[in-house]
Amino acid sequence: MPPRSQSRTWPLFRALSGWQAGDIAAGLTLAAIAIPEQMATARLGGFAPAQGFLVFIAATFMFAIFGSSRVASSGADTTVTSIFAGALALLAASGSPAYFALAALLALMTGAALVAAGLFRMGWIANLLSIPVTTGFLAGIAVHIVLSQLPALFAHGSLWPFGLSIGVFALTFLLEKWNGRIPAALIAMILAAAATATFGLERHGVVLIGAVSAVSLHMQIPIPHVDDVVHLLPLAFIVAIVTMVQTAATARAFPVGPPDINGDFIGVGAGSILAGLTGGFPVNASPPRTGAVFETGGRSQFAGLMAAAAVGLLLAFGTGLLARIPTAALAGVLFFVAQRILRVSVFIKVWRESRGEFLLILATMAAIVVLPIQVGVGIGIVLSLLHGLWTMTRARPIEFERVPGTTVWWPADPHTKGETLPGVLVFAFQAPLAFLNADNFERGAIEAIDGRVNLKLVVLEASSIAEIDFTAAQALAAILEHCRDRGIDFAVARLESTRAQDALARFGILEQLSGEHLFHSVEEAVAGRLGASN
Repeated sequence: MPPRSQSRTWPLFRALSGWQAGDIAAGLTLAAIAIPEQMATARLGGFAPAQGFLVFIAATFMFAIFGSSRVASSGADTTVTSIFAGALALLAASGSPAYFALAALLALMTGAALVAAGLFRMGWIANLLSIPVTTGFLAGIAVHIVLSQLPALFAHGSLWPFGLSIGVFALTFLLEKWNGRIPAALIAMILAAAATATFGLERHGVVLIGAVSAVSLHMQIPIPHVDDVVHLLPLAFIVAIVTMVQTAATARAFPVGPPDINGDFIGVGAGSILAGLTGGFPVNASPPRTGAVFETGGRSQFAGLMAAAAVGLLLAFGTGLLARIPTAALAGVLFFVAQRILRVSVFIKVWRESRGEFLLILATMAAIVVLPIQVGVGIGIVLSLLHGLWTMTRARPIEFERVPGTTVWWPADPHTKGETLPGVLVFAFQAPLAFLNADNFERGAIEAIDGRVNLKLVVLEASSIAEIDFTAAQALAAILEHCRDRGIDFAVARLESTRAQDALARFGILEQLSGEHLFHSVEEAVAGRLGASN
């Protein structure tokens, strides 16, 4: 449960608390990392590179006001950009005024959904995607990022743009491996620009960004058509879910101060709203940028504001410096981002430990790559939920035995001989009791009861039962009735969940358990009920 003060309100500027001198260095490092990344991500989404700067400034400023995490970096993100860019391209030509208007509207809708999720404390939504599904989802996104850059690299019939992008990728990769605090992408991008100018690579098909046009800073509320809202609703839902998952993972991976995932939703959502009002696109929290802030000594959002100020100065006075950057260099940065979100180590670990869940990775990845990306993400969410439901439906009652020489009751193990007591059956159900598994619970318990002779007492070891719904309560009532018909006593031990205790009272189960039938331990239940019967 969150602290009481957090459950009442989300104080403004709390992410700025605890600022220190280290935030200055962390902010400059973040700016060096964000400049090439935000340019590349904006280009991935069909926007001018400078728009990525404006989105980063809006997201950082709003998160510093409304967010909770002191080090999370919010801004343009390749994950959500890949999702909405492919989907919006089906509704309007990429780069057209209609495309930009839809992106801004999507940012407003997504931001509103995130703010609502935070206000209504819906942080649990971040758990909708399992690790295997998230891994497959990111792998599919990585493939999309790479494929989206290849046509432009070979458009002029020359291998120089491709070679330059691979060089930027390789240098960025090696520098970051050597020292993660080095702004590797910025260094690689500067060297690419210098090489292009020195060797005249423009004559060999290398295209420059050119004049970076100023972006509009005026605020404008898009006036949507009903059809646009209807078309964007499923996409806004998917982008919001993905943003919640990544934001929660980011905040949990780099905790500084008390975590509040719901507050972070509000911070990122407010950033998306401001980005949309300035003609931008949805934003997201970035694990790599956040990690850079954390590792370089950042301990408050003052580091993010420093980075935003540096990016703002570049946007206002230094756009001429950006004109000589090759577009192939931005593609190399995106290739580096793609390999970073391709979690090879997780692939290997899941393959070794759970072949069934490895299939979830492959299925999600295939859906993202083969189908329209927003459809693939939707399928990934469904697969994750189905896997969770399937896991719950596999739960079965298991018998417990007493560990010899102790008062501890433990699941029966064929390799270790446990103790049983004459006339006593102790069983457990290691999952929440719900309609999904209520039938398994009822049938399994009754089969275990009927499989014993001269049974006097049945004890349900309920430490793993966190919740009981109406259907499950009826199954439990049926088990109690079956025991009464056979003259068998029934007790419940270690029901630690207050929600489950309330459910037993609410559904009338406690009334069916006459006398003292709730115990703190199995041993206490056995002694109490057998002693009472004697």
